[in-house]
Amino acid sequence: MAAVAWVALARPLAAQEPLVNEGFDHFYNLEYEEALADFGQAVAQNPDAPELHNYLAETLVFREMFRDGALESELVSGENSFLRRPNLNPTAETEQRLLRELTRAMILSNARLRQNPRDTSALYALGISYGIRANYYWVVKKAWRDSLSDAASARRLHNRITELDPGNVDARLVQGLHDYIVGSLPLVYRMLGMFAGVRGDKEKGIRTIQYVATNGRLNNTDAEIFLGALYRRENRPHDAIPLIEDLIRRFPRNFLLRLELSQMYSLAGDGTRALAGIEELTRLKSSHAPGYDSLAWEKIYFAQGTIQFWYRDLDHALENLQKVAESSQQIGLNTGALTYLRIGQIYDLMNRRAEAVEAYQRSIAFAPGADAARESRKYLGMPYRRL
Repeated sequence: MAAVAWVALARPLAAQEPLVNEGFDHFYNLEYEEALADFGQAVAQNPDAPELHNYLAETLVFREMFRDGALESELVSGENSFLRRPNLNPTAETEQRLLRELTRAMILSNARLRQNPRDTSALYALGISYGIRANYYWVVKKAWRDSLSDAASARRLHNRITELDPGNVDARLVQGLHDYIVGSLPLVYRMLGMFAGVRGDKEKGIRTIQYVATNGRLNNTDAEIFLGALYRRENRPHDAIPLIEDLIRRFPRNFLLRLELSQMYSLAGDGTRALAGIEELTRLKSSHAPGYDSLAWEKIYFAQGTIQFWYRDLDHALENLQKVAESSQQIGLNTGALTYLRIGQIYDLMNRRAEAVEAYQRSIAFAPGADAARESRKYLGMPYRRL
């Protein structure tokens, strides 16, 4: 489990400020530079608000996740989001800024808690700070132990909020995410989670996040986004589709949501709507609709080719996936490895065995640690056959 973050971007108190509202609109539409500018102005106007420093830090984390393909891997391909090219590691300046903002938020929250240990707003902000750092350690730094330790601290703080204020639904989002993520880990890592105080329970986690999505006052949007990703992982596309459609209405410049919706229709067995979604993406890209100039054509070709592959339109699938392969240095490691795997499978289904083997070898060479590369190794000795 990777890009499903340990904690969402939470919005107490300052949610009514115009700059913050604009920042969140940019954030959810993948416009991270604009969000950073808005949140930076908000911090300049109110430097003693810990939540504002958290907004900046979380936006930096998500910008890195988006930049290295982690958000896309989780939402659109469902692939291992721990892979990225070396030149996509965060810069020292980015890391220093992130940790500086989190440190400042923690100092401010702890100062308020020294004055009033029952200050639920300060507990909330401090828990979010730990959660953001856990997310950074998990997704960007790959430091699992540090991530689990910070995640446990976040959970303890938000558990304390629900003890003090049982009606605080928003604080339960962290609890639900932790339950699901730790419950999804291999046993050895689950044992680490239990040692950190988080036992993990996937179904309980989903129920909690559903409750926040329905009843949360501040975190319902974040809960819907996480639910969409979790439903994908749990192969529940019919549950994901209405959530994603609602999010698209609210954040129309977020092209990842449209890519995800198309994939959900494909998983649900509705190839017609799945391909119609790709045609709409093509139209938006071609017409330079706001937010869509940054969508690479290769992502559209990959999504379309993948759907065509599953619906046995092999000639068109091969044509689209070959376009992706031609630009392999412009795509993520997961997408590249999966592209070559699908090309190999198509060639096998066409009884073009030599070309299939070559494609599998390219998948393995492209990203040896990718899930698709591991699958490709299976087909070097035996052709792919679809049941």
